[in-house]
Parts: sequence; C-alpha cells; structure tokens
Amino acid sequence: MSKSNRKLISTGYPLEKQAGYSRAVAIDTPDDHWCFVAGTTGYDYEKLIMPDAVKDQARNCFETIKSALNEAGFSLSDVVRANYIVTDAQYVDDVFAITGEYFGEIRPAATMILAGLIKPEMKIEIEVTAYRG
Repeated sequence: MSKSNRKLISTGYPLEKQAGYSRAVAIDTPDDHWCFVAGTTGYDYEKLIMPDAVKDQARNCFETIKSALNEAGFSLSDVVRANYIVTDAQYVDDVFAITGEYFGEIRPAATMILAGLIKPEMKIEIEVTAYRG
C-alpha cells in the first residue's frame, strides 16, 4: 500500500473547528490526487452574511469551493462528482443557471437532492469531489 499525505483546508470559519470538520481534505498518493470538499452553503465569508436569493447563495458556494480547491492545488476542472442539496424544488431552475456557469464545460457526475438544511436561511448546499490521476 502506498503512503498518502493528507492536507486539511479551512476557511477559518469558527464552526469548522467547533463542529469538527474541514472545508476540504486533499489526499495525495504517488499515483492519485483527490480532494473532497465538504458540503458548502451560500454564506459570503468576507461579510459573514447569507444572501436571500438562491442564485447568489449558489455563486457563493462555488466561490468558496473554488477557493478550497485552489488551496489544495486543484481547480473546478478537476471536479468529477457534485452533489447539490436544495430546500425547495422551485429553486432548481435558478440553481441550474449557476451550475451551468461553473460546470457547463466540466460536466461532473451530479445529483440534486431536495432536503432541509440546518438553518432556515440556507437554500442550497454543494459538495464536490475532485480527482487528478
């Protein structure tokens, strides 16, 4: 079995330590490079606010994900799997508009789930996995 290196990526948001999770975990082995990005909601981490519009939340999700991937040495083009969780089916078309902006050419395998999230202002959460062989 080959040796792997594990790198934890953080946004610095206090909940990460409090809840015991990383924004992303990158795993590097001699042959494979993976990055697992935690479910990411639409907070604007610079202003520490949650916008009301699901499109704005989705953009914030992608910008946070993109930043975590970059810190781990990956990019959005390395994403092979995406999971989208929305709190209301009426948001799907707005979310697709944003996922198309970010993933229209990349086209990872994806799943959209309708479910509740942990705070009422959260309308979307996005989780991705990136791979480089």
